[in-house]
Amino acid sequence: MDVRRADERYPGGDPAAGIESWHAFSFGPHYDPANLRFGALIACNEERLAPGAGFDEHPHSHTEIVTWVVEGELTHRDTTGHETVVRAGDVQRLSSAAGVRHVERNDGPTPLTFVQMWLAPREPGGDPSYGIVHGIADATPYAVPEADAMLHVRRLTAGERTAVPDGAYVYVHVVRGAVRLDGAELAAGDAARITGAEGLSATAGDSDAELLVWEMPGSLTG
Repeated sequence: MDVRRADERYPGGDPAAGIESWHAFSFGPHYDPANLRFGALIACNEERLAPGAGFDEHPHSHTEIVTWVVEGELTHRDTTGHETVVRAGDVQRLSSAAGVRHVERNDGPTPLTFVQMWLAPREPGGDPSYGIVHGIADATPYAVPEADAMLHVRRLTAGERTAVPDGAYVYVHVVRGAVRLDGAELAAGDAARITGAEGLSATAGDSDAELLVWEMPGSLTG
């Protein structure tokens, strides 16, 4: 298990424009050849947008983009004609495939915080697609078959324990609260990269906690 702390993330965004970004993987000017990906996961960005701030229309391709809103409302528009408002508890996926452009903004009156995760697809190209699940339940894993990955959302009350899925690659991101994971203490913003996960569990600390857990099969060679 490789634990990465919140303060080890690469800073990004444009604070003067109300955009604050924190990158878990090599990103933009913060190039790190030893930190390009973990399994299918190639980005896990914590994003904070002030009211009225956002990312103007920009392109993506050959990437599965999954977004989890923590607080506030995210307005999303893309060139395939989708326009939605993503709220806390919603899971949004944009399969950029051969190419798509989109806009992400905080059009609400309060600050917006969201976690955006990028995964490499098994096959490049194809047609872009979009999906959203409103108010996903803890017991309902969210499949991203294009990347052969499964997202588990775990919301824990203080002291509650949950099993961590077994897998060749398992990525645990702490959204809020604190947890104990196989003896390691993780706080909000921390993450654990686990290879060959088997029989592990996570236990919330003295307050409620929220986790995003990626389960990714593989041969442990990529």
